[in-house]
Amino acid sequence: MTFPLYLRRSVLALALGAGVSGTAFAQERELLNSSYDIARELFAAINPEFQAHWKEEHGEEIEISQSHGGSSAQARAILQGLRADVVTFNQVTDVQVLADGGLVAEDWQDQFANNASPYYSTTAFLVRKDNPKNIENWDDLVREDVKMVFPNPKTSGNGRYTYLAAWGFAEEEFDGDEEQIHDFMRTFLRNVSVFDTGGRGATTSFIERGIGDVLISFESEVNNIRGEYGSDDYEVIVPPTSILAEFPVAVVGPNAERNGNEDLAQSYLEYLYTEETQRLLAGFNYRVHNETVVEEFSDRFPETKLLRVEDVFGSWNEAMETHFEGGALLDQLQRR
Repeated sequence: MTFPLYLRRSVLALALGAGVSGTAFAQERELLNSSYDIARELFAAINPEFQAHWKEEHGEEIEISQSHGGSSAQARAILQGLRADVVTFNQVTDVQVLADGGLVAEDWQDQFANNASPYYSTTAFLVRKDNPKNIENWDDLVREDVKMVFPNPKTSGNGRYTYLAAWGFAEEEFDGDEEQIHDFMRTFLRNVSVFDTGGRGATTSFIERGIGDVLISFESEVNNIRGEYGSDDYEVIVPPTSILAEFPVAVVGPNAERNGNEDLAQSYLEYLYTEETQRLLAGFNYRVHNETVVEEFSDRFPETKLLRVEDVFGSWNEAMETHFEGGALLDQLQRR
């Protein structure tokens, strides 16, 4: 039996359409996580675990891609069109700028536990073997014989935490005396050998270029660096007083919806709170909230007084306006 030509063409078109549809359906969904500069290795470890978890739960193969850079630079890239489904940043203001731009829910800090911060850290020092300059606290960093490396507070959330931690120490040390605090911070900033744009660049300057006596970064990062480059060649110093560094996360709603990843994005961030992931995070030297894991890793994290940005500076918005905007205190204190 021979079908008319128009019927044969219709059947062929339907078959081709079904083939295209089947191919599209078979394509793996891809989630894009935009994160801070020094989180590459962390999420390289987390992502395969989540992929296996998702496949077991849903029977679906997925891909996860990463975009890394300074936290603020990543936020700007998203505002300019980077189609990230989720952000895992190291500073609240970089998520808030996305909320202000309509890309993240206004109540994003209520979407997940612990102010949407599944893990946290503080600021610590990495010094060379035997700590030749005997650096133990923030006031050691303003001595004439000490030179530092840390990221530029203008471009790096990591660097802003360092600056604010030093200021918080001076605030307590000088009982709020503004003149003494400013003198302390001028000397502190004068002792910086190089301001790299991000945490990874600062590590390169200190480790590979041999610049400075101390690298200041997140406690997690300096411990990971010591483990990678030689525990016999470096020491980690956690000062008695430092700052609470939260690592906020959020779903970039319009992007996740456009990419068909709303369920995937939500589950990915929830997965960071699971006990197995909290244990993995602690293994990367991040402080976590899960009580079981906290107890398991209690000997890894020395006690330190953690200052909250909101308590010392009023709010993150106030800290940004007062210290980091053009012509604000950071610029004033750096003038010779």
